[in-house]
Amino acid sequence: MADDRLDIIRRYVTTHPQCSSTEIFEGIGQTVAYATVRRDLAKLLADGVLLVTGKGKASRYALSPAYALFQPVDLDGYFSQEIDERQINETYNFDLIESTLAVASLFTKNEIERLDGLQHMFAENISKLSAAQYRKEMERLGVDLSWKSSQIEGNTYSLLETERLLLEKETAAGKSKDEAVMLLNHKDALDFILDNPDYLSELTVAKIETIHSILVKELAVDRNIRIRRVGITGTNYRPLDNEFQIREALEQMCQVVNRKENVFEKALLILLLISYIQPFDDGNKRTARIVSNALLIANNYCPLSFRTVDSIDYKKAMLLFYEQNNLSAFKQIFIEQFAFAVKTYF
Repeated sequence: MADDRLDIIRRYVTTHPQCSSTEIFEGIGQTVAYATVRRDLAKLLADGVLLVTGKGKASRYALSPAYALFQPVDLDGYFSQEIDERQINETYNFDLIESTLAVASLFTKNEIERLDGLQHMFAENISKLSAAQYRKEMERLGVDLSWKSSQIEGNTYSLLETERLLLEKETAAGKSKDEAVMLLNHKDALDFILDNPDYLSELTVAKIETIHSILVKELAVDRNIRIRRVGITGTNYRPLDNEFQIREALEQMCQVVNRKENVFEKALLILLLISYIQPFDDGNKRTARIVSNALLIANNYCPLSFRTVDSIDYKKAMLLFYEQNNLSAFKQIFIEQFAFAVKTYF
């Protein structure tokens, strides 16, 4: 019953930010004493669910930004609402990187234990491979990654057609040249990373720009940081439109990623934040996936192919992060795809 009441209080504060303890007591409709609600609030503060500003009668409660990162969301229910009906963060959150993500632990203890166990399995597996065998497995993963990463962006090549293109240079009938170029660029980007395995030992804006340039080679996409506004299909979230602010946000992201000690947190942040910042006119999510994998490879961790993720689920999880700064759905995709990669390749 106490846990139910805590959840009722959390939901009330979520919809009534900056409310007082009296307003919470009266608003939750529970037949308990005011002192009980005060104790509940103290527990929610201690657990990092709520934040309080002011003192005494001036105290006001709000949901902690860190908790907002992880609170469970019913994706089907959330996206059953039309775009204009959803209550979202429509503009870039300047506090998100330094004030929230920089200090938050992105994975629970159990999640880290599971990921560490999978990484140990990967390390054991590759210790038995020759350099040629390791490269061959990376090539196999690279085919899957090129296919899925491109499919998420609307590419219509099948997995078999992608394999023929990348390994035999055979284009598929009825497909556009740009689709083939997109896939071949993925292979070139991954080959670049494998030839320079320490490339992402430290993350910099220049290195992100280099990988983006490889991915958009021979496509009608501008290189370098964009200088115009962009819109994102399926959401009213609008990323930064000032070139200098975009670069500053990228530099801030690099600093936070480089300060983080946990490799899984680094990789997850790259996947989320390059996409959130949208530094380029096009190719942002592709760049995020390759840069994240480059960091994993630089630290001798297993890269992700994303082969079994549903493209719609991937997009929904990303949109949830754009609109609510909630990474719960995308974090589960990351964990599941890491497990798949370790058990499928090498």
